[in-house]
Amino acid sequence: MSKAVIVNDGLIRYVQNISVGHHLLQADEPVASGGSDAGPDPYELLLAALGACISITLRMYADRKQWPLDGVQVRLSYARVHAEDCATCDSEAKLIDIIDVEVSVVGDLSEDQHRRLLEIAGKCPVHRTLASPISIRTRPAPQTTQH
Repeated sequence: MSKAVIVNDGLIRYVQNISVGHHLLQADEPVASGGSDAGPDPYELLLAALGACISITLRMYADRKQWPLDGVQVRLSYARVHAEDCATCDSEAKLIDIIDVEVSVVGDLSEDQHRRLLEIAGKCPVHRTLASPISIRTRPAPQTTQH
């Protein structure tokens, strides 16, 4: 089970202060969206989580197989695009979310090892979570009394 992630709004318009255990992060919106660009936006954080998970998963797999993997780079981008069968629709309901992932591996690896690592990239835990049905439950926090 992962640690609780706590997000508090900051003193600056859209800046969010994030704590995960002893780690502190910030999120914000770009200047063009009214933010101050004090940190990655929420979608960039989502992409970072997916990219980190892919890279870690490939490293763990290669270590377990004792493959000569010298480096991994994962490049990700996100877009909302019209579904192919509805490229001219005006309704936002016809938009789909697309995450493009490019994986580069460095090392004295065979073609089969390259191919297998690319397959494994699509099986990291965060990828599987994002690609599967997910339920997000939003509820009020318990009220605490102040003394």
